[in-house]
Amino acid sequence: MRRLALIAVALGALAACKQTAAGNAVAPAPEANSGTQVKNATGGMIPDRSYKSPAEHLFVDKCGMCHRAMGMGTVILARRVDPKIAMLEQRNDLTRDYVITAARNGIGNMPRMQRGEVSDQQLAVIAGYLAKGKP
Repeated sequence: MRRLALIAVALGALAACKQTAAGNAVAPAPEANSGTQVKNATGGMIPDRSYKSPAEHLFVDKCGMCHRAMGMGTVILARRVDPKIAMLEQRNDLTRDYVITAARNGIGNMPRMQRGEVSDQQLAVIAGYLAKGKP
C-alpha cells in the first residue's frame, strides 16, 4: 500500500512536468495567484568565511557566524547603530577591554561566551583584531 502511494506521487510529479522542444522536462510555471512564494531570506548569499591573517581566522571561526554579513549579531546591531558600522570588523571605536567584557558577560541579545567556547588567549587575539591596536 505504501509503495503504491509513493508510485502515485512520483507519477503525479512526472505528469506535472512539461516537455520542451528538445525533450527536456521542465517544472510547470507557477500560476499568477498561486499563493505565498517561499524565497531564501539571504538571497542565496553564502556566509563569508575568508580571512587574511591568523587573528581574522580566529574571529571568523568563533564570531563570524553572528558578526559578519547577514549574521544575527550584525542584523540586530544594524537596528541599534548606523548600519555602516554594524559589522564589528568595520568599527574603529572598539577597544580590547570592551570586546573582552562584552564577550565574557554578554551584551544586549548576545549571550556570554564561556571559556570552553573561546579561551582567554583566543579572546585576547580576537579583541586585538577588532580593536585595531587600541588597548
